[in-house]
Amino acid sequence: MKKFRKVLDGLTTSSPGGTLGSPSYSSAAGTPTASTPREIDVQETLVSENFQLCKTVRHGFPYQPTALAFDPVQKIVAIGSRTGGVRILGRPGVDCYCHHETTAAVLQLQFLINEGALVTACADDTLHLWNLRQRRPAILHSLKFNRERITFCHLPFQSKWLYVGTERGNTHIVNIESFVLSGYVIMWNKAIELCTKTHPGPVVHLSDSPKDEGKLLIGFESGTVVQWDLRMKKVDFRIYYDEAIHSVSWHHEGKQFMCSHSDGSLTLWNQRNTARPFQITFPHGKIQKDGRKESCKPILKVEYKTSRNSEPFVIFSGGLSYDKAGRRPTLTIMHGKAITVLEMDHPIVEFMVLCETPYNNEVQEPYAVVVLLEKDFIVVDLTQSNFPIFENPYPMDIHESPVTCTAYFADCPPDIIPILYSIGAKHKKTGFSQKEWPITGGTWNVGSQTYPEIIITGHADGSIKFWDASAITLQMLYKLKTSKVFEKPKPGEVRGGDLVEEDPYAVQMVSWCPQSRIFCVVGISAHIILYRFSKYEANTPIVSLEVRLQCDTEEVLSPSETENQPCSPEPGSHSPVQASPGSGASEGVKDSIPCLKVKERPVRVPPGYQAELVVQLLWVDGEPPGQITSLDINSAYGLLAFGNSNGLAVVDYLQKTLLLCLSTLDLYGAADPYQRLTRSPRKNRQSTSGLTELSDNQQSVDMERSKSPTSDHVNGHCTSPTSQPCSAGKPRIPIGPEGSRLARRGPGRPPFRKAQSAACMEISLPVSHTEGSRENSFSRSRSSSVSSIDRETKEAVTTLQFGESYGRKGDAQPTPCLWVGTSLGVVLLIPMSVPTEEEERLEEPVTIGPGGAVLLMKGSILRLAFLDLAGAIIPGPHEVWRDPNGPEDPDRPRRRKLINFSPWSSQDGCAEGHLAVVCSERQAKVLLMPSQACLFVHNITESSFVLRADVVTACNSVCLACFCANGHIMTLSLPSLRPLMDVNYLPMTDMRIARTFCFTNGGQALYLSSPTEVQRITFSQDMCENLQEMLGELFTPIETPEVQNRGFLKGFFGGNAQNLDREELFGEASAGKASRSLAQHIPGQVGMEGMKAAAGGVVGDLARARIALDERGQRLGELEDRTAHMMTSAETFSKHAHELMLKCKDKKWYQF
Repeated sequence: MKKFRKVLDGLTTSSPGGTLGSPSYSSAAGTPTASTPREIDVQETLVSENFQLCKTVRHGFPYQPTALAFDPVQKIVAIGSRTGGVRILGRPGVDCYCHHETTAAVLQLQFLINEGALVTACADDTLHLWNLRQRRPAILHSLKFNRERITFCHLPFQSKWLYVGTERGNTHIVNIESFVLSGYVIMWNKAIELCTKTHPGPVVHLSDSPKDEGKLLIGFESGTVVQWDLRMKKVDFRIYYDEAIHSVSWHHEGKQFMCSHSDGSLTLWNQRNTARPFQITFPHGKIQKDGRKESCKPILKVEYKTSRNSEPFVIFSGGLSYDKAGRRPTLTIMHGKAITVLEMDHPIVEFMVLCETPYNNEVQEPYAVVVLLEKDFIVVDLTQSNFPIFENPYPMDIHESPVTCTAYFADCPPDIIPILYSIGAKHKKTGFSQKEWPITGGTWNVGSQTYPEIIITGHADGSIKFWDASAITLQMLYKLKTSKVFEKPKPGEVRGGDLVEEDPYAVQMVSWCPQSRIFCVVGISAHIILYRFSKYEANTPIVSLEVRLQCDTEEVLSPSETENQPCSPEPGSHSPVQASPGSGASEGVKDSIPCLKVKERPVRVPPGYQAELVVQLLWVDGEPPGQITSLDINSAYGLLAFGNSNGLAVVDYLQKTLLLCLSTLDLYGAADPYQRLTRSPRKNRQSTSGLTELSDNQQSVDMERSKSPTSDHVNGHCTSPTSQPCSAGKPRIPIGPEGSRLARRGPGRPPFRKAQSAACMEISLPVSHTEGSRENSFSRSRSSSVSSIDRETKEAVTTLQFGESYGRKGDAQPTPCLWVGTSLGVVLLIPMSVPTEEEERLEEPVTIGPGGAVLLMKGSILRLAFLDLAGAIIPGPHEVWRDPNGPEDPDRPRRRKLINFSPWSSQDGCAEGHLAVVCSERQAKVLLMPSQACLFVHNITESSFVLRADVVTACNSVCLACFCANGHIMTLSLPSLRPLMDVNYLPMTDMRIARTFCFTNGGQALYLSSPTEVQRITFSQDMCENLQEMLGELFTPIETPEVQNRGFLKGFFGGNAQNLDREELFGEASAGKASRSLAQHIPGQVGMEGMKAAAGGVVGDLARARIALDERGQRLGELEDRTAHMMTSAETFSKHAHELMLKCKDKKWYQF
């Protein structure tokens, strides 16, 4: 059999037949074919130096957050995550993401207040010092603890010594400047009493006393709190409590502190009497009838803040009673006798009270509370009695409903963003605080090279969000809910046609024409919604068009007794087959019913996108409709085309009619490149597992060895396994050289369980060091299984493209055409005749001519694009937007205005043809039309396959950008297909990235890096060079606030805090060196700016010298500020001493 196949392949390779029989080339670069009809002189300007891959910015909520920190002087916030990422946020536009190479969870964050630095403590027991004085933060130092685990860190304000508590109960001290351990160690056995028989547990709290910096308060998990005298190296006092301690908070005077415990209690301790608590309260524990108090949940954190003009604030999380099951997480604010409980939508990870002063020995004056939730980030205004929240300027709600698809549009029409924002602003939520957002740190300016960009996200609940992505920011513009088009089921009603039990409106893919503002949405329930944009409110009915795109199911006894039944629609199927209520077949078999019910009455819709047409695929003889895998819309033609694994349908949305509904087999006509064998349908269809639910623990999705996810999962942004197969499906024997990739999906699947978001699909891509099973690998070889000629196959329509082209080889002028690409690597061309006059277009039908196969390639077809003979992209013809509900002007009647970018119009009337770029999973080809001759071919990959491909602009030219399953991002020149860039960007990735990755013009791309975050990247050298200008500055030189004047009497009688010379205590001269085996110092890697500066020889030396001078100048400035502060303090002291001397000069000794 193998010999037979080789002979067959050889015959087809050598046989004439245009491009269908053209041999494939295995050269690395684009290879011109042997028979080129004429030379194409295109001046290609792109070279490898024009390309560089780098990340630009990350949007959205940090995934799985673990830690929070705030710089009260710089007013920036940092959020750590479980995967080792750190997000630093300031004013809108100041948003920076950095990550640790070890990907260990971030346990704690500590700002060096007003110093432009950040300390991170990670779960791998490593401390890192980040430099924030550059636009891209970099690690300066790291310190790896070898024998102890880090549990808590504390850095006093204006100190260079960091206290580090460990799991063993010891407290170590780290010099921030050199990042080495001090020899000064507080051992746990010295902190507790000698008579104590049990270990106090890990250190859960460290803080210096506001009254005396030489006193360190150490809290142990068991309930023991110790105040350690750093100078005398002894314990001042110890307190013991029966319940475990979670947090401690000082009163600003340093005489009292409050502890939160695991039994839901708060204890207030006074330093004058440490034998028992001064006060014990159970804020949410009520006394039961038997006299006992309710058991409460732990209070995980408490903050005790004072205010000049009001009672102190006590703010804590947790502490609710156990008997109230199902209550949401809460943040409690106790202000005097008033107790306010704020319920949160998600569990609280961390909160932090924002105060006016950075000094812990001054009146705190709290004004806001930053609350970090598992899936949200909010700020509560404490200055108003009802405690409203601030309106969040960051795009933290991308994941409000799980993201299922994305689209990226660069260089949009300049008027589209303002109009979307003006309409979306009318539907914004209200009730926010009227004050400005309190996190205002950093500086950001709009870069010089900015242009309108829009990102569209589709979600599992059927909602669509338009985002303004200009100037590397992200701002919500407009939200559209597609579920409003359908009837809501009544309580208790069972919807018999549902494909999914949950999320039946989940968005599968979108298609948008920014010029005409026509928008199409494909849903998981095999439906398409067409929207038109209007600035006026409307009350119009929604037209529903039902399509029977499914194979007929009939019993076939044997291959010899009956012929194959084509997957064609029923007689008269060129008009929609309407389903009447109750049209299901007998015995409960679903037939001719849609999955969802469209609203029949006229619907009142607000300004914005308004639904005009809904196309739904029908159930056929108990078979659910196949998932839609491809879509294209053309506003100039007024046509909508879509396909699935059963066939192709074309809809005239102006006349609301179905023009074409054919199976993929019938599209070939006489030009079928495959032999068809008869096969009887399978009676027992295989059942495969349905879709998994979105969860933080992402589950892998098993995939058959013989298929790639591109054609049915990825290419269609599918949120579920693709469509149901034809029960009378026919296997195909390939007669071309690429016939070994034909097998696709096996027998049919049952209705699905749940629409799966793109965020939760995870399949590891293979790399050399990947461990475990390779069953989930993207880039496994498919040749062994798919080359079998006796395997049942299906051919899905994977890509569609309308455009002006040549329907036949002999055509002299271009006409409207539809290019069709299939999962078996076949490209078909369907010519059409579209009336041009508006009256004729609305009355006369669009005629579709017979199509035929143009090209056969390796792998599924992913992208089709057109270039003129000068190598420039030919934009698709489109209609200029006009408001469908606008007022009529009798003097200027509204007429359709079409913009046609045909090949001949883009070449000064020279109708010589155009170039067609075709990219599949394995290779790319460039065809010359109308001769259909292959000019160039390039095998993109042999060991993997392409997931995404697009023809985009970059550096004032055009290239083909590809994203492969093995994580490589490649660019090829056009039309010669020369490799320009090949970067292994994502060595390990998952299905979520594969589903949401998309390219756009300007050399940009984006993908969903986590279920809650969107990562934007660029492969343009120009943008990489200008990126530093576009990013915001995290550090701004700000003078540190002065210490408040506490008054003469208060200072004279010991109210001022005592200063501590930590250098004298912790320095090597007095404390000695720490053990080398305890921790290892790791020098930090040079940041991106340092790398660029060092790479330039003399330029690098000059840059380093300039940086050193800047740092020296900053240090001199700080020294000058400190000197001035000391002089001011000395003058104040001298003045007070002189006043005291004058007051006491004439007094006798007995008058004191």
